[in-house]
Amino acid sequence: MELQHFSHPHPLVFFKCQTVASEEVDPEAALCLGCEKPVEGWSYGCNQCEFYLHKGCAELELAPKIQHPFHPKHPLTLLPNSDRYMSGICDLCGKKFGGFVYNCSDCSFDLHINCALLQSSIAANFPNSLHPHPLLFIQNHNNEIEPHCSGCQKPISGPIYHCSDCTYTIFNLHKECAELPLEINHPYDRKHPLTLLPQPPTHPQKCSCYLCRIQWKGFVYSCSLCNFDLSLDDFLFSPPTITVASHEHPWMLISRKMSFVCDFCGTDGDHSPYHCDTCVLFVHKNCISLPRHIMITRHSHTISLSYSLRQIQEVDIRYGSYRCPASRCRYIAHVRCATDREIWGGTIMPEGYDERSEEVVDEPSNLITDVVEQIRIGELMVASEIKHSYHDYNLRLTFSGKTKDDDSECNGDCAELPKEMPHPFHMHLLTPSNSHINGYGYSCCHACFRAYQGFSYRCYKGCSFEIDAHKHSLFFVHNNEGSSCSACFKRQRWWNGAYRCMRRCDFSLDVGCATLPLTAWYKYDRHALTLTFSDDSEASQLYCDFCEKEREPNSWFYYCAECDNSLHLNCAIGDDPYMKLGNKLEDPGHKHSFTVVKNIWNCPPCKVCGEVCNRQALECKESECNFTVHWNCRWRLLRII
Repeated sequence: MELQHFSHPHPLVFFKCQTVASEEVDPEAALCLGCEKPVEGWSYGCNQCEFYLHKGCAELELAPKIQHPFHPKHPLTLLPNSDRYMSGICDLCGKKFGGFVYNCSDCSFDLHINCALLQSSIAANFPNSLHPHPLLFIQNHNNEIEPHCSGCQKPISGPIYHCSDCTYTIFNLHKECAELPLEINHPYDRKHPLTLLPQPPTHPQKCSCYLCRIQWKGFVYSCSLCNFDLSLDDFLFSPPTITVASHEHPWMLISRKMSFVCDFCGTDGDHSPYHCDTCVLFVHKNCISLPRHIMITRHSHTISLSYSLRQIQEVDIRYGSYRCPASRCRYIAHVRCATDREIWGGTIMPEGYDERSEEVVDEPSNLITDVVEQIRIGELMVASEIKHSYHDYNLRLTFSGKTKDDDSECNGDCAELPKEMPHPFHMHLLTPSNSHINGYGYSCCHACFRAYQGFSYRCYKGCSFEIDAHKHSLFFVHNNEGSSCSACFKRQRWWNGAYRCMRRCDFSLDVGCATLPLTAWYKYDRHALTLTFSDDSEASQLYCDFCEKEREPNSWFYYCAECDNSLHLNCAIGDDPYMKLGNKLEDPGHKHSFTVVKNIWNCPPCKVCGEVCNRQALECKESECNFTVHWNCRWRLLRII
């Protein structure tokens, strides 16, 4: 049986896919190009193109245009996954997608097929004091919507209220949080009623209260007269007694406002601790449920909760911490650092877990499946011929000199990339990949935001996170909104990670600047230029010797002291240093493929800006075009061609 589907030019054949049930997502499993979930059971497919659809997705009666309550301003048009001008992020659930989508081209609004099929109704009488827009009530969201509740900050579950008018943020509420009373009487403040607010009142910049320390952004019950704020977490989820398996005695709530130091996380509390009378411990409610053993991306072993430790790095952590129990390993982390959601993916290790039991002696740790031949170099035995997971034929070791103008060559470390890798940039284990999911022949590293080709590490747990396989070493901190890079002075956003000085100074580097090479080459200099962060020259002398434009005072640059040559960072290394020379790539701004080239001496002008294309650039070799363009100028090609 065959089906001609609107999303694919070839007929789709009906077949039955055999799969093995597993909680883990197999990176090699075929995905339905409609809903992007693994193909299983009866399905339709085109083996020639590796295009597959679930039977249910293929037979859905999807209207080519719909009027949807999640975007009432304009009708939405059904598009297949091949449309290359979509944003790639669903505006309801915030997930990346590559399957069917309903799209509004006027508003750049995208609704992937799973969210488009959700049923909703307009919520009546929701108070404007909590949210300025009307809300939609969704009885069953089929676990498509994952962001946290904007009220209690806990994961979304059950019936929810959703705002379709919020453009840059996702506003969702549990049904229980949306129906809370606007005013309550509470024993913490017996003098005045507490008023429900959509966010905490503004506090001084260096306020050390509990809500400011945990950066609470949800609803609060507040008394402005007493300067008292109560989060929904404390109001809704604070039973008088809590019993957990990780502690042998019950925890009792002290129902009054009091100052204390939490014996687990070591930070101050300003109201209502839980108390263990037997152990004489006072803790925050959220700290009671801290797991005993966890795995985080910053360390290779399981780390365990400990209640008291010595003083380290000017921070008194005589209270709780996580530390590695392995012999000769002195790894220690604050409780709040170790359980940060950007670092800890929620993996809890059971009591008595032994890491050594997980080791498989005969299983290779990297992508080399077999060593065919070895040679001796000095006292070392080196594999000279191998079988590799990413190539059908044997690979032989070659020795070649690397010239100063040829920095595109890969070193031998790439062949030995580990099969799985924890990384400080992401909470889940990452798996190596040699493909690019956007279909253009390149990817964008989610750490340094540079384009690259070649191997990457990718998360297959639904996060769509991927990074280039080049190294990012140093101490990494998430969420640096409001700070600036000390090298290029660009302002950081909440999604930008950065390398920070942990000695309480303002020095920080965005990932792009932190991974700059220490030396670079300039065609008119016989010496290597060194990465430099200070210049005592007069302001009138701060020029780039390549582009002859001014350099910003205190911005980093490349410099040769012997020849007195100074270059901007990008003038020295180019816009796209991680693109492979000679590779082809596609781009939505041009109908032909581009070739990655490197210009050293005869540098042609850029088709868009007219400036010379130094070092890496993109070239269209088709006779009707025959032009070169900077990587950062390619987006403007549509305006001039």
